[in-house]
Amino acid sequence: MQPRMGGLIQVIIPDRDTLQASYMPFVQGGGLFVPSTQHVKMGEEIFLLATLPEQSQKIPLTGKVVWISQKQSGKKPQGFGIQLSGEKGMYYKNEAERLLAGVKASERNSFTM
Repeated sequence: MQPRMGGLIQVIIPDRDTLQASYMPFVQGGGLFVPSTQHVKMGEEIFLLATLPEQSQKIPLTGKVVWISQKQSGKKPQGFGIQLSGEKGMYYKNEAERLLAGVKASERNSFTM
């Protein structure tokens, strides 16, 4: 995952383990955790480009900040989570859930909870 670059946040999910840790299925409409030191506020609208494992396509996503980790705690990095919105958000949610199909929630590592 890469930091904000020129006003644009890029999130690269290189593998299934990272997707498991980053995807937030408990958020209505799906959510995505973004490891970052960028200061954000709850409810703030965020725009980012994200990839999925084994895909080079950058998916433009928007969403509201619904989770903030102010500092790293153990294996959980500093960052924030967004609630996905719009057509592209639904696409990302569906693709993430397709890639994670068959993995029990209790077996998932998570950057959030």
